[in-house]
Amino acid sequence: MTLYRFCNQINMATDYQLESPQILLDFLSYHETIKAHSSKTVDEYFLDLRNFFRYLKRMRNPNLRNVPLEEISILDVDLSLLRTVSLTDIYGYMTYLSRDRVVHHNSENSDKGISAASRARKLATIRSFFNYLCNKRHLLEDNPCKDIDAPKLKKTLPRYLTLHESIDLLNAVDGSNRERDYCILTLFLNCGLRISELIGLNRSDIHDDALRILGKGNKVRIVYLNQACQDALQQYLEVRRPITGKDQDALFLSGQNQRISRSAVHALVKKHLSHAGLDSSQYSSHKLRHTAATLMLQNGVDVKAVQEVLGHEHLNTTEIYTHIDNDSLRVAAKANPLSKIKVKQSKDS
Repeated sequence: MTLYRFCNQINMATDYQLESPQILLDFLSYHETIKAHSSKTVDEYFLDLRNFFRYLKRMRNPNLRNVPLEEISILDVDLSLLRTVSLTDIYGYMTYLSRDRVVHHNSENSDKGISAASRARKLATIRSFFNYLCNKRHLLEDNPCKDIDAPKLKKTLPRYLTLHESIDLLNAVDGSNRERDYCILTLFLNCGLRISELIGLNRSDIHDDALRILGKGNKVRIVYLNQACQDALQQYLEVRRPITGKDQDALFLSGQNQRISRSAVHALVKKHLSHAGLDSSQYSSHKLRHTAATLMLQNGVDVKAVQEVLGHEHLNTTEIYTHIDNDSLRVAAKANPLSKIKVKQSKDS
């Protein structure tokens, strides 16, 4: 594990250890050590459950009704409180999330509540917690989440760049960090990396024509590099500044000679999208991952192979890309006997 990744885990642990009751600490430790979930995932579990516990305490204690949620301590949450949780309580919390202002992440603060997708993720955390108490620790007999329904999610197709737009994006790269930015965009568009995977890359992760990727859940996979990626890496490494210190092995560096940050990558992607004449409000680094998946499938790559490249745990996550530009559906539309009926011209035309 690199010093960069180790320090992130220490910072995350410090946050939740100061605010968590023992029963929550045990749950988080189980996911971090036994399930090998990433520090980011564990931190999200903590934030989700902290908010849920605060809501429970406010509902149970009339003296807390007017206290802002973020000021309620959860250090005294224990089994006696958790045994009282019912299915009605959880549905009530879901209603609260959908309607009322939520103090959690700044991006989720809203007078209209949070989206169905966010509510579904928070419900999954609560379900995981009670499954742990019932099935792993055997501390509870009745699981209040047993019969709960998840919020219905609106199904949307991933947004992606066309091949022509992708080429325009690469051709638009210029500036003082041209080689670095070009390499980053090339890896996104060819390898479908997550932004966390890209910023975590080290020079030691490069092995001839392959990259060692540390993905979600600390799962390692190998991504093979085509000639475009190899050329882009070689050109960047020729101009990469040698540095010392904790980030000396980091592949991509910022202007301050530190490992490049998530926000810096987002910014450079937006900048080059705009320079290419593309709508930077509609696309992001994650949309470049969608682009890589879509272009691979459109050009005959097997969906299972794409699953391996992207590091998807479940095939159905990858299969959504097969619905974006499906030739068989296009053929089906043309096969309809009404497809050749021509529009009648009006008499006035």
